[in-house]
Amino acid sequence: MAVVETRPPRPSRRARERERYQPSVRVWQLLAGSGIVLLVLVTVHMVANHFVVESIGGLRTYEQVLDYIADPLIFTIECFFLLVVTVHALLGLRNVLFDLGLDARARRRVDAGLWLLGIATVAYGFYLVGTLASRA
Repeated sequence: MAVVETRPPRPSRRARERERYQPSVRVWQLLAGSGIVLLVLVTVHMVANHFVVESIGGLRTYEQVLDYIADPLIFTIECFFLLVVTVHALLGLRNVLFDLGLDARARRRVDAGLWLLGIATVAYGFYLVGTLASRA
């Protein structure tokens, strides 16, 4: 009488680690959602900054930028735009780096590094937008 294996073989430790650190569905949904929001914000940004401007070449002067960013709604939209661009870019970079087949320790380091880079980028961007808004 033959014995039939009823359980699948246990995957190796490396296979379990690779499976555990695969990009999750939530990360993909966040990347896709930020991409959709980014399309809307880029369209609004391009129209407001290049097609509605009353100057030659469709570019705002420094004074026009100060007047534009002084509006609280525009200030909020531009800050949100900066946040969405940063999130989308860093999630995309994370996916590319994870596709290299990094081990669990390297993935944790990549995550930590991207978090630090994202926080620094958004903080610096908010500082610059706030500086412009304060000069208006």
